[in-house]
Amino acid sequence: MRSYTIGQAARLLGVSPDTARRWADAGKVRTHRDESGRRLVDGRDLAAFSVTLGESAAADEEASYTSARNAFPGIVTAVKLGDVAAQVEIQAGPHRLVSLLTREAVEELGLEVGVEAVARVKSTNVHIDRA
Repeated sequence: MRSYTIGQAARLLGVSPDTARRWADAGKVRTHRDESGRRLVDGRDLAAFSVTLGESAAADEEASYTSARNAFPGIVTAVKLGDVAAQVEIQAGPHRLVSLLTREAVEELGLEVGVEAVARVKSTNVHIDRA
């Protein structure tokens, strides 16, 4: 079974290495040491913890009224407006998402650089909800 360093686990969970260390110190995720003394997380333990983490985050969120379930909360990093269409970029943790939508939708949602937003992915479409 593959094991992950605290840094790798943090990257996969979308948190800082300090947060991953605090979770390990608190016993939220089990770790063990390798022969060189590095703290490692077993792949199965990391997978189980990531599911638990995702479920608790989903429970903390307000009810969602959409059929698109793959949500990526983040911050708008770029908006390119055309006469009719627009391109919006969102950085959601380690993920950069780009959506093409109408200029009117961007204006109605008040999307601009620095605004918190949620990109929702369904199939090959990215839907953006203002947070």
